[in-house]
Parts: sequence; structure tokens; C-alpha cells
Amino acid sequence: MTEGEALSRDAFLGGKVVLDQPKQGVRSGSDAVFLAAATAARAGDSVLDVGCGAGAAGLCLKARVPDVNLHGLEFQAEYSDLARRNGVNTVWHGDLFAPPPKLFEEPFDWIMTNPPFYRASNSTSPKTDRTIARRAERPLSDWITACLRRLKPKGGFAMVHQIDALPEAMHALHSMVGDIAVLPLQARAGRPAKRMVLTARKGARGPFRLAPPLVLHDGAHHGADREDYSEVATAILRDGAALTF
Repeated sequence: MTEGEALSRDAFLGGKVVLDQPKQGVRSGSDAVFLAAATAARAGDSVLDVGCGAGAAGLCLKARVPDVNLHGLEFQAEYSDLARRNGVNTVWHGDLFAPPPKLFEEPFDWIMTNPPFYRASNSTSPKTDRTIARRAERPLSDWITACLRRLKPKGGFAMVHQIDALPEAMHALHSMVGDIAVLPLQARAGRPAKRMVLTARKGARGPFRLAPPLVLHDGAHHGADREDYSEVATAILRDGAALTF
């Protein structure tokens, strides 16, 4: 995002959350809403959104649980400024792997994150804000481990990622957390799931659970000029319902 770049005013949760995002660059969508829905924070909990961007996920959580103490950590200064302006309580500008020193002072009740999806490459393409946000310079296992270090004992962890990242995520999680639950996100019935929502508890001992996929759209194809979200997806995306699995 460059200085002076045009912003759009975008609504989430049927208008319960309204925030500014760049028209070009990193824009939040349904992944941020599902991440917020899966974060089972309660009033008074401290929550850190790692890689918060403009703050969409945390603000969607705050719409459901207004009394959470919401923090965001964002590497790109332009987006940390946006998150602050959009209403995130405390925004930390910095790197997850070398965070601001004050971030070490108190662990969090919940950490929510939508890590970079794509592996870094030797490509010479310019590093725009979009590529910085989406390209992982470190393994996902490092990202997860760094997040878990910021959690209180029995604290909760929520993540949205690609489904093919599950083996690496499980390898990173197995020695530090329990109560791991995975919900595949399926665009339509019968299609492969491409995304997942994962939750866990630090130091817990509950068994691993693989939930039935959440089908996001009704029907085999998009056949009309209207939304065709499933009933459950609509409750989450439009009404701000919690996601339990």
C-alpha cells in the first residue's frame, strides 16, 4: 500500500463491523470472519490477532464479545496504522519473530491468526504489501510456535489456513497443545476442502477432533445472481454467530 492510496469502506457481519481497507493490496474477507467466529474468547479475555492487517478479524470478534481486550500485531506499518484507526484497542507494529519488548510482559488468553499461505521463493518480483502478507518467509511451524509462546497456560489458539498445511501444523502443535479440533471449509458439497479452521488449547490433554466439513454454499453450482451461502455460513458471515465444532 502506498501513501495516499485509495481506501474502501467495507462492511462485515451484515454491517455490524465497518472498516477501511485499501482498494488494492491486502483485503480481508470470509477467512477473517471464520477466524473470529472460531475464537471462543469471553468478556475480559486478552486476545492477540497475529498478522492483523487492517483489523477485520479482531473487530468481528469484538462485535460478538465487546468486552475482550483486543490487541493486533502487524508487520507492515501502513496496516498497523489502519487497524488502529479502525478501532483495534492496542496495535503493535513489529515482527512476530522479534516482537516489541512490551509484548513479552503479559501472555494472552487467546491468539488468533491467519498466517501467510505461500512459501517464499527466489522470484525477483517486487515485494508489494500483498506478497509480504501472503508469502511465508519462515516455516508455518515457526509461526505457530512463536504464537504459542505468547499464550497463557490453557490459553486458546485459533487459525485459518490451507487444508494442505495440516500435517505441518500438527507437527508444530503436538508437544505444546491439546484439544486440537479441525474444521474443513468446503466451497460446495462434494468438492475438496481447500481451507480449514483449527483451534487448540495450550497444555490441554483433550483428544484430536476432525469435524465434518462446513459447506459454505448451497447447490452444486452458483446458478443465480444472488448469494447462495448455506444456513450455517450465513449465520456466521452475516449475523456474527460463533463457530463451534
